[in-house]
Parts: sequence; C-alpha cells; structure tokens
Amino acid sequence: MNSSRGVRAMIEAKQVRYGIRSREILRGVDFRVEKGEFVGLIGPNGSGKSTFLKNVYKVLRPQAGELTLMGDDLLAMSNREMAQRLAVMVQEQEAAFDFTVEEVVMMGRQARKRLLETDSREDRALVGEILARTGLASLREQGFSTLSGGEKQRVLIARALAQQTAVLVLDEPTNHLDIKYQLQLMELVRGSGCTVVAAIHDLNLAAAYCHRLYALKDGVIVGEGAPKELLTPAFLREVYEVEAEVLTGRDGSLRVGFYPSRISSKRPPGSARGPFYSASQSKARRGVPSST
Repeated sequence: MNSSRGVRAMIEAKQVRYGIRSREILRGVDFRVEKGEFVGLIGPNGSGKSTFLKNVYKVLRPQAGELTLMGDDLLAMSNREMAQRLAVMVQEQEAAFDFTVEEVVMMGRQARKRLLETDSREDRALVGEILARTGLASLREQGFSTLSGGEKQRVLIARALAQQTAVLVLDEPTNHLDIKYQLQLMELVRGSGCTVVAAIHDLNLAAAYCHRLYALKDGVIVGEGAPKELLTPAFLREVYEVEAEVLTGRDGSLRVGFYPSRISSKRPPGSARGPFYSASQSKARRGVPSST
C-alpha cells in the first residue's frame, strides 16, 4: 500500500531510542504506518520488537525521539485518550482475579465509559457479537484462568476489538495458537477495519497478511518494504543468519522455508551492520549475497 507521505500517519516514530543502564535496545527507530495498513514488525529474538511496541503503547517511555498517534503527540496524551484511539493485545497474561471470558472482553469497553458508568445494552450486544466472531461464545461464562494458552490469546484479541479503536497494536498475536486459529485470528484482524501494527514471529503469516514489513535487528530498522520485495534469501541470511528459500504459492503468496543444516556464521559482536534493505532497492538486491 503506497500512501502519500503528506498524509497524516496513524502512527509515526522518529529516531526513537530506549535503553536500560548501559545497554541501548532501540537505536534511532524510524517507523510510519498509514491509515488502513497492516504493518508487520519482524526480526530475530532480542531485536527490540516488543520493546518498540511497549514504547508505542506507553508501558515504556523513549529516552529520545518522537512518537505521534493520528498526528498528535502520543507521549503527551492521557492513557484514556490513547485507549480511545489505540487498542493493545500483548502476549498471554495471567489475571489477578478469575474473571469470566465475557467480563474480560467487556473490559475493552472501559475506555468509552464515564466514571462509574455501567454496561449498557449496546455494550452487551457488541461483546456478544465479538465473542461469536472470535469463536468464544460457548466459553463466555468460563473463568479466564482455566483456559488454554490459545483460548486466552483469542480472549485478549476480542477485548482489544471491543475497544472499537482506529488502531490495533499486537505483540505476537498468534503465540500458542494452532494453525487453524492462527489463520482465523489473522483474518479477523485484517477484516477489522483497523490500522494494524503487529510484531510477528512467523514470516509466512507476515507475508500473507501484511501490506508492509519493518525488520529490526540489534535495535535498528534494517529493512522496510512489501513482503514480496523485502523477503529475499539474501535479506533473510543477513537478518536471521540462516539460509532460506522463498517461493510463490499457488495463491500468489510467499512461502519461506529454512534449511536447518545451513546456519550462517554469526557476525562477530561489534562488527559493522549489514546493508539497509528498502522496497525501492529490493530489485537491485534480489538474489545478490549480502555483504559480510
């Protein structure tokens, strides 16, 4: 999806930095998401994906840089104002109290209520519809703590949908889900009408559902572009340090396969980073071994 850069971004990060003590986790991240896009954040474990998203939804605060949400300064917003624009689904949570599934999903309505306002008929109807869409209607009275990991993930995405926000931020949304529910959840998110930012571990899911991808490695954006332009064997070798094969399936979507016996030698600590990959440069880079 190619949108004009003059249009106000739904989420924009400029030179965001974050670290703990002497360790710099995010090292000047630039990131932009346009209205209606589904943008995936990919990269190896420890690359900074979850840390970046936590800065976006203000669990963490950047030590430098700018963050805007729908054109307004995100860091200056109240949590309530942010929650009316942006819903978050993080990885599986443990509840302090054993709420039912329906009660957890209903919590998504709190950002829309005044102090002490009770659940309305409209709230209950909306939550019932979302429970049905997410395949949770039969579990509505069951305690959240008794659910499987995959069921908990579906409850958390249902709660995020109940907020009815313009933007969804998802951190590894398909963790703990079997293949059927991975696909159902991604279809549900894509069809939600929201602008979506998701950290995604599975590159095949990222390729199938995302309009664009940003790749993080060692706290730096090392690539950006459409999946078909970005996910090349050379790029995957550089970022994930493995040998890969990228094929096109019968439906036109990408299929990424890895060779377990062909793990690239790891770049020595402190050595220079590899090249930045962008959609505009991808044709020239396609099939060309990355520099070491």
